[in-house]
Amino acid sequence: EVQLVESGGGLVEAGGSLTLSCTASGFTFDRYYIGWFRQASGKKREAVSQLSFLRGVTYYLDSVKDRFTMSIDKAKNTVYLQMTNLKPEDSAVYTCAWTDRATAIIPLDYEFRLWGQGTQVTVSS
Repeated sequence: EVQLVESGGGLVEAGGSLTLSCTASGFTFDRYYIGWFRQASGKKREAVSQLSFLRGVTYYLDSVKDRFTMSIDKAKNTVYLQMTNLKPEDSAVYTCAWTDRATAIIPLDYEFRLWGQGTQVTVSS
C-alpha cells in the first residue's frame, strides 16, 4: 500500500522541541515535492515548509523560520521536521504530503497527491 506515515507528535512545553517524521511506504522518494502542513483547531490548514528534489527546502512559513528545519534522509525514505523553541500557537495537527509534480513556491494543499494521517502537536504555555 502506498502511504505516508507520520510520527513524533506529542505534548511539549513552550520552548521545547519535537521532531516529526514522515516515512513513505510502498514507494520511494525519487522525484518529490514534499510539504508539511498544519491545521489548528478552528483554523484553515496552512503550509509550514516544502522540500523538493531539485532545490531542497524552498519554503518556510514566516512564523517558523529559524525555528523549524525540514530535511530528508533518502536512505530511510523519511522526511523530518525539526521544531525548536515551540510556541503555543504552533499547536496543530501536522501532516506531510507528497507529489511528483512541481508545486507553487508557497505550496497549496490541492497540489499534493498523497497525504499522511497527521500527528498532533500540542504546546503548553
